[in-house]
Amino acid sequence: MTEWEGLYKGAIERAIKSVPKVKGVLLGYNTNIDAIKYLERKDLEERIEKAGRDEVLKYSEELPEKITSVPQLLGSILWSIRRGKAAELFVESCPVRFYMKRWGWNELRMGGQVGIMANLLGGVYGVPVIAHVPQLSRLQASLFLDGPIYVPKVENGKLKLVHPKEFQGDEESCIHFIYEFPRGFKVLEFEAPRENRFIGAADDYNTTVFIRDEFRENFDEIVKKVQLAIISGLQALTEETYKEPMEILRQHLEVLNDYNIPVHLEFAFTPDEKVRKEILSVLGKFYSVGLNEVELSSIMEVMGEKELAEKLLAHDPVDPIAVTQAMLKLAKETGVKRIHFHTYGYYLALTEYRGEHVRDALLFAALAAAAKAMKGNITSLEEIRDALSVPINEKARMVEEALAKEYSMNNGIAEVEGYQLAFIPTKIVEKPKSTVGIGDTISGSAFVGEFSFVL
Repeated sequence: MTEWEGLYKGAIERAIKSVPKVKGVLLGYNTNIDAIKYLERKDLEERIEKAGRDEVLKYSEELPEKITSVPQLLGSILWSIRRGKAAELFVESCPVRFYMKRWGWNELRMGGQVGIMANLLGGVYGVPVIAHVPQLSRLQASLFLDGPIYVPKVENGKLKLVHPKEFQGDEESCIHFIYEFPRGFKVLEFEAPRENRFIGAADDYNTTVFIRDEFRENFDEIVKKVQLAIISGLQALTEETYKEPMEILRQHLEVLNDYNIPVHLEFAFTPDEKVRKEILSVLGKFYSVGLNEVELSSIMEVMGEKELAEKLLAHDPVDPIAVTQAMLKLAKETGVKRIHFHTYGYYLALTEYRGEHVRDALLFAALAAAAKAMKGNITSLEEIRDALSVPINEKARMVEEALAKEYSMNNGIAEVEGYQLAFIPTKIVEKPKSTVGIGDTISGSAFVGEFSFVL
């Protein structure tokens, strides 16, 4: 089998030298504040009984499209616990939002894919980022780290890039409620197979992909200052709200493509089927997309691949052959050049191009994720080296063997139907401090890392 520890060491040394060379990353569109609640069994069971156990259990079987009642909220939390899988739904009901506020939280953190990636890339890696922040409240601005993190500001008709702390105001705070649980968490007759969380999104800005005038009106000028772009935050759109944001997205993609800037879409669980189809229709304008098994399964569903969609959620670890088949279908359907799949225990990347730098960027991303899980927060690129001590996931050995048998994979790289498939086993932190933001850490690090390796 592959000597993974040596490859991990090489990847982090390569990343430390190359990642700071990236000259700029554009991040759009969703930033918010995460209110994190660590679930307690007795409290949750009492709430379930009070809300009506049978009604709650109904939603633990199948997620609603959005949350309009307390049983839907509690049932959706149970859905995540039973499967050990993350999910995020928009909370439409004001009484449910009030219920969540009264339930409270243990801590407030930077949230939203843009906010998390801005702090990681700009605040930790030292890569200049230009971020779209829907609501620049004082609380939101205070959660940005120091470093080359910028938001557009217009003064006397001229564009200026300033740190969010220099642009804070009395705007509203966008709060998402995150319910975290550890592996082995027990509630009713269920036990979580792994640590994860459920997110109740309770803001009306990210849900309609509100885009500030400063960002929209100066987009052409902003784009000239970056080498890469990462787009996220489309997951809360609905059939009623998607048309205008998707039109703006198409315009932005046109500009980015005109400047030959590689754009990554960070996909997230998108309940609305119509919105998933719309995202699928523009995916060919992106260079890259990142997703997990729940998200890949939901895309296969709208592509009419029901059997494959079910296969992706049927095994633990997730069947890598089914994942590869799904990625191939997605790549051929859309023309997207890079698909990055991340799941608990291993990552895969399917690319039109070839090179060990693709695999090495995944290794760097896995170390960054392990460091974040271990420490809660990473403070420097060099600190990621500490995660070399975290053990490699043993279950990934059978995944590697399956890929070697099916595709003659060697050292984590194989040729599959004209594409390169890269695989890595991840490092598993036994008791992570938190799981929030780990997916964004993985995707941001892998995409930016891969680009930096060929600079």
